[in-house]
Amino acid sequence: MNLKYFANKKILILGFGREGIDNFKFLRKLFSKKVLGVGDKLKISNFKFQISNLLKKNRKIKLHLGENYLKALKDYDVVIKSPGIPPKILKPFLTKKQKVTSQTEIFFENCPGKIIGIAGTKGKSTTATLIYKILKAGKIKTHLVGNIGKPVLNLLFSATPRDIYVYELSSYQLQNLKKSPQIAIFLNSFPDHLDYHKNFQEYLKANQNICRYQKTKDFFIYNPEDKNCRDTAKITKAKKIPIAIKNLKKIIKIEEIPLQGKFNLLNLAAAIEVGNLFEISKKEISRAIKKFKPLPHRLEFVGTFKGIKFYNDSLSVIPETTILAIETLRENLETLILGGFERNLNYKNLAKKILRSEIKTLIFFPTTGQRIWQEILRLKKRAPKLPKAFFVNEMKEAVKLCYQNTERGKITLLSPASASFNLFRDYKERGNAFKKWVKRLGKM
Repeated sequence: MNLKYFANKKILILGFGREGIDNFKFLRKLFSKKVLGVGDKLKISNFKFQISNLLKKNRKIKLHLGENYLKALKDYDVVIKSPGIPPKILKPFLTKKQKVTSQTEIFFENCPGKIIGIAGTKGKSTTATLIYKILKAGKIKTHLVGNIGKPVLNLLFSATPRDIYVYELSSYQLQNLKKSPQIAIFLNSFPDHLDYHKNFQEYLKANQNICRYQKTKDFFIYNPEDKNCRDTAKITKAKKIPIAIKNLKKIIKIEEIPLQGKFNLLNLAAAIEVGNLFEISKKEISRAIKKFKPLPHRLEFVGTFKGIKFYNDSLSVIPETTILAIETLRENLETLILGGFERNLNYKNLAKKILRSEIKTLIFFPTTGQRIWQEILRLKKRAPKLPKAFFVNEMKEAVKLCYQNTERGKITLLSPASASFNLFRDYKERGNAFKKWVKRLGKM
């Protein structure tokens, strides 16, 4: 889809968040006189001042805001959709002649440089950032883009064949792509985003677009310990590179790695394979790893307060990632905060893991907290002793209970195994609230 395609089309930017704003600025530079449509379920009063000011000042713009925003779709030839808007809600408003696309698709079709795409349920941001740091250490002209980095469309104005784009890709962004990156990385695949996708099969199929359209000269780096990744390797024409933790020892001593957990070692192994493809020296790769600072909300060590160690794993929004966090912290983990927005995930294996662990106290947020506890009670015959359970609605109350029920020298972990949307705006707000109250109450 060449950029000239848009010249004589009526365009609607659907969703006016971070990507939507970038789309608007990009199109305005391309077509200064074109009237652009902007649709969003929020009213203009809900937007931040600088966004609403941008909309009010621009005369060549047609706004479709509020609950009936989708009715405007019929008036446009092309809809550039933000990733978080499920395609299924658009179908009743579209005709066969209309084109629905995305920032990611436009970038992939028009980028003259090389794209390194990272997909998977867990570890995308950490892996993407590691790759970016390693390539920068090797003096490669690199850009960190996608969910963890910048929106991409305005980068096309300065893009050259020498540019490398490290692109973190969600299943939302991958779902309708018909082109894969030259270097694709697939880390793992657990059931997630099932409120967006029809089922796990659709979610997996979307993620598999990371390599589905690769060519024989491309590279597919994957986790051979994950069955879904192994199966995905069968569908690509690219050269396959399985990642292995044992390869880390050729680059760096395990004790020098500033990351915890086997899953993070696999992320690091994937990043090192990319460094090898670009012929970056072991010394430069090792230096980049040692300087790396773990990202917030991903098994983040908050600190030791009143003798208790606190970890923030707010980005753990599925049970599988909470299980990995429990395995990483092992017998020192005494208190665990769980629960959040209901997305109909299966918590049976998490309940088993908790009952087999040394965890003594569980603190639950609604709504899934109740369901996780019921799953634990259902399996309690297999456990010699049940953990204590508390049910809360506020983070302050949760952290207060952590201080009251965790011994000195032990660990408290926020790893909800659930999304945050019922009580918090997102996982960042949840994690920041946890850190705030840990520090405040720790000084009292």
